[in-house]
Amino acid sequence: MEPTQTARRNFLLQVSGAAGAAWISAQWPTILEAAQHAHRAVASGNGKLEILTAEQARQVEAIACQIIPTDDLPGAREAGVIYFIDRALKTFAKDTRPLYEKGIAHLSQLTSAKYPGAKSFADATTEQQSSLLVELATKKTDEDHQRIGPGESDDFFQTVRMHTIFGFLADPSAGGNKDYAGWKVIGRDPAFTFSPPYGYYDKNYPGWEAAKAEMEKK
Repeated sequence: MEPTQTARRNFLLQVSGAAGAAWISAQWPTILEAAQHAHRAVASGNGKLEILTAEQARQVEAIACQIIPTDDLPGAREAGVIYFIDRALKTFAKDTRPLYEKGIAHLSQLTSAKYPGAKSFADATTEQQSSLLVELATKKTDEDHQRIGPGESDDFFQTVRMHTIFGFLADPSAGGNKDYAGWKVIGRDPAFTFSPPYGYYDKNYPGWEAAKAEMEKK
């Protein structure tokens, strides 16, 4: 694996592991539902936005593609992250909708002020976008701004980053990121690795019914 790929994989592993486990557990059903929605949107090639306007989605997707760009590995665009975020803003992350609206407007103002030739973040060059996000990411914030739950963070970039990573890594067995794009980046094998004997908690995993039948014979 190339050094850049290794660095990228490590970054995703570290950030995805930094999220609050309790919050993720509580929101997991709606996170997976959003991932399934994103998968269908990308697969159909005709996904529809529910919360974001077309222009807002263009800005958010540009941010997401800077966070997880397409290079030798699939990125946020291939995983349909924008549709995940759009559904998230309707469900588990609906409290962050005002943050997105204000954040997108502020970022556009920042972009046009720093780069007069660009009317918005999405209109800026790749290098300019990267510079702008580095500026936002390194902005000094207190610990409360690093939380991930809805309503718990007033940091626009940190919130978009976490939602992007959720959408990128969400479990494909529930229809998540298209073609296992997120899992491929972090090196996760989509094949199940569990071995019999299986318990009730393993229900519906491959081989579970066969193992159950064997147990009932004893």
